[in-house]
Amino acid sequence: MVDCCRPASSFKSLLLKCLRSFTLDAFFGSLIDIKRLVAVPHDKWGTTGVASSTLPAMRWIVDLSYLVFLVLASPVLLPGFIRRGRHRTDWPARLGRVPMSARRTSAPSRVMLHAVSVGEVNSIRGLVPRLHASGLDIVVAVTTDTGFKRASELFGSQHCVVRYPLDLSWAVARFLRAIAPDAVALVELEVWPNFVSACVRRGIPVQIINGRLSSRSMRRYHRFRWFVRPMFRKLVRVGVQDTAIAKRFCSLGVPVNRVIVDGNMKWDNADLRAGVDGSERLLKSLGIDSSKPLVVGGSTAPEEHALLHEAVPDGCQLLCAPRRPEWFDEAAGVLAGCARRSKGECGSATDRFLLDTIGELSQAYALADIVVVGRSFGALHGSDMMEPIGLGVVTIVGPSVSDFASTVECLLEHGGIVQCQSDQLADRIEGLLADDAERHRIAQCGQAAILQMKGATERTATAVLESLDHPSTISKNKSPAR
Repeated sequence: MVDCCRPASSFKSLLLKCLRSFTLDAFFGSLIDIKRLVAVPHDKWGTTGVASSTLPAMRWIVDLSYLVFLVLASPVLLPGFIRRGRHRTDWPARLGRVPMSARRTSAPSRVMLHAVSVGEVNSIRGLVPRLHASGLDIVVAVTTDTGFKRASELFGSQHCVVRYPLDLSWAVARFLRAIAPDAVALVELEVWPNFVSACVRRGIPVQIINGRLSSRSMRRYHRFRWFVRPMFRKLVRVGVQDTAIAKRFCSLGVPVNRVIVDGNMKWDNADLRAGVDGSERLLKSLGIDSSKPLVVGGSTAPEEHALLHEAVPDGCQLLCAPRRPEWFDEAAGVLAGCARRSKGECGSATDRFLLDTIGELSQAYALADIVVVGRSFGALHGSDMMEPIGLGVVTIVGPSVSDFASTVECLLEHGGIVQCQSDQLADRIEGLLADDAERHRIAQCGQAAILQMKGATERTATAVLESLDHPSTISKNKSPAR
């Protein structure tokens, strides 16, 4: 029973925790406090501290926790959602509706790949055609609007691209009835309780591919391991990027024999090429001067636009591509006089350009003399740097790269990337611009590292194909779907 004398500050603390970010971590953190508030005896939940998620009661608890979060957080979250335009999305699809074209009608085995956003979508560029060549029917389910757009561009002509549903039990059930996959692969992480449990009840094996779990995220998960351990134990396989990540997944309850180091599929997707189709068109449309050097800031965060603006020397052009659309206008204010791609502006008297569109970052990287990868000089945790390195462009990252630690470590060992602090950035850019031979050497070392690390996509494809022979798949028609 709920203690009616429990102070209201408990609920206030719960709200403040949730409002840090609308993420899986925040949701799980709220579950801890819900558990404390309702004072559920430990022995009723078994040795792990949580009831079997196959029981309807668990589904109700999870759904209720979402409802509590939304009711308490909506006064704060809703204005921001409206301001950023996030309310203008396909809500019926978020609630499990699937277009007729994506509903299961064909006989071939069907695999669903879940990619949260653009980065995860890009990481499966090589995997999707490899699985399709094996005769599988592929469905790509995506969470964010930008990720959905990118997935539609890459895969929409041949495969079904759908919205991943909110993790409400009835929305998940509606979604799975329509998609009816024989196996599910979750790209990098994003394990949601209702979805995983619904798949298990239907005999659909769920695995993680290209698994990535930072030490920061692991510490958060450990705070509520009573809840996540049973969920992670339901995964039939976890293919991870390196041994450090493998140990983190094992600590969260995944049996050791199910955690396999496959490598990082992004190494495979970093094509070693000299150019990108459409780059010259982008250069002419923005009015970039090909006779002047160009620094491209890719996937930048708000605090990095001023840093780059000040670090780039006179006579050098700067193009910034903010990571999120809601950061575009702020970046335009910092980059005074910039030509904005979205407005069709051509030429800039200040040598500043803003790529405020989605899907053209590759073309911008191909034009660069130096790439500075964003979200690495502030409070965030890095962005993918493999694409510019694959294009043979010397690449700089900051110190905050915990989400890509193993990748940066490998590239540093090969001498294929430059890492520096914020106060060193201007000197690094100026030095590299003055030394063509050094830029060429670093770029070659980066490409050599990529060649050495390839192979994860093939290993992952094999794992996905083998999951179709998993005992849960073979026997799933014997159990009623719920």
